Amino acid sequence: MNLDLSGKNALVCGASSGIGLACAVELAGLGANVTLAARDAARLEAAAATLPPTRAGQTHSTLVLDTSDSAKAGAAVAADLASRAIACHILINNTGGPPGGSMADATAPQLIAAFESLLVSAHVITQAVLPGMKTAGYGRVINISSTSVKQPIAGLGLSNAVRAAVSNWGKSLSQEVARFGITVNSVLPGYTETDRLAELFRGKAARTGHSIDAIKAEAVASIPAGRLGAASEIAAAVAFLASPAAAYVNGIQLPVDGGRLGCL
Repeated sequence: MNLDLSGKNALVCGASSGIGLACAVELAGLGANVTLAARDAARLEAAAATLPPTRAGQTHSTLVLDTSDSAKAGAAVAADLASRAIACHILINNTGGPPGGSMADATAPQLIAAFESLLVSAHVITQAVLPGMKTAGYGRVINISSTSVKQPIAGLGLSNAVRAAVSNWGKSLSQEVARFGITVNSVLPGYTETDRLAELFRGKAARTGHSIDAIKAEAVASIPAGRLGAASEIAAAVAFLASPAAAYVNGIQLPVDGGRLGCL
């Protein structure tokens, strides 16, 4: 099976920690030149230092990027590629989700901000890299989403709504660009041990009055595998979809959740 990413350039958003950083590590290990993107320059540099030793000629870089402003995010990616005269072959669209809470209580500004950060930014960043992918005849757009795409999660109304929109956006795009050798897929992590999950547990504890340990135990009890996932396990699925071996996998929503989803 061909998993070799030598000579491929990858852009990983939200790469300073968690699933994004795990994806960057995995792609670098397969030979890609990785650009780590996130908001905090210092954290990005620290994250880049954790990437595995490079192969001959392999280079990595960082890019300060804030998906809360889609226009600036798209312009930053386009400018970075132009300044280095390179194409991006692999794009990982990944950003932190909106705050938890009920759909009924979500405000219009919160909904607009969530769409801006998760959907609109993914769209304009993808637009910035598509020309290079088309010229190269190789492209992988992979969206890190959530199992809420298939089964909404109670207390995450904003995320449920917007991530479903991202999946439909990606599916539509996948049908338009496949003829250029470009695939568009989404990976749907279940409960994964990250700072984001810890934040959600703290928020639920504050809303319900239950302890964080009790909330974590409830989450684990809902997973047939009997444990939370590791960021590296999500990254392994992402790396496969980014590889030449996955050239005929297109437009899918891939859960990586230990069997938690109650639907097909």
